[in-house]
Amino acid sequence: MLIVLLAVLLAAPLSAQDKTIKRKVAIGRFTNETQYGKGIFYDKDNDPMRKQALDILSSKLAQSGKFILLEREDLDVLVKEAGESMNKIGADYIILGSITEFGRKNEGNEGVFTSSKTQTVEAGVSVRLVEAATGLIIYSDEAKGYAETTTKQTLGLGGTAGFDATLSDKAISAALSQLVENIINKCMDKPWRSYLLAEDQGSYIIAGGASQGLAAGDKFNVYKKGRKVKNPQTGMEIELPGTLIGVVTVQMSIGDTPETEISFCSYQGQDIDEEHLDLYYILDE
Repeated sequence: MLIVLLAVLLAAPLSAQDKTIKRKVAIGRFTNETQYGKGIFYDKDNDPMRKQALDILSSKLAQSGKFILLEREDLDVLVKEAGESMNKIGADYIILGSITEFGRKNEGNEGVFTSSKTQTVEAGVSVRLVEAATGLIIYSDEAKGYAETTTKQTLGLGGTAGFDATLSDKAISAALSQLVENIINKCMDKPWRSYLLAEDQGSYIIAGGASQGLAAGDKFNVYKKGRKVKNPQTGMEIELPGTLIGVVTVQMSIGDTPETEISFCSYQGQDIDEEHLDLYYILDE
């Protein structure tokens, strides 16, 4: 009977597979590893360049429509405290970044009747994408971006090449643009994951709700975690693939914010050990 039930569950199409479940992403503050603009009174907590990078990346990810961006002022502290397990941060993924290079130069050409001046900015950005459930870095890369502006004068007439503050934005944006598509693909390639939080009068409560795209009638597979084995070379514990045991169906969702949203679900499948709900997880596949 059990084999027949699992076969039906595996063969049945899940309605949630036909739509995108938004991933929760927390972006750590970018660090500025360059020496640009670091004077004697430099304050790393108020570095304008890393704030630029953070704002630009947040904007690009939000424009994709595939993420819920979580703002955590204490994210840096939580990442340090969490170690390998970052589930308490409340995100599916964590992005950590740094500005690794930044330079500005001016070049001019003088002619008999004309002159020109070109300002060029180069920025290098590095990012790491961490899977919160495992603490593993699943993507790491860096890129460079360039931006320039040129002004010309003829017989003393024309624009003057003053300091162009927007060039740093453009250079950092150009570097991040090369990385954003890979970040999006890495996040969306992996199945959406959630967890059983509690049992309530015959229903199971799972993390996630309407802001992520969950709706009444959506079905998700329930897995029992595989056992952990230790790699003697690295000392790291590796969790073996879980076993499909059933399906939950969303009945209703409540919650005011993405961090507090939960959904009530019915369940069909093998018995669940309600004293050890941490042994189970949910995937949209």
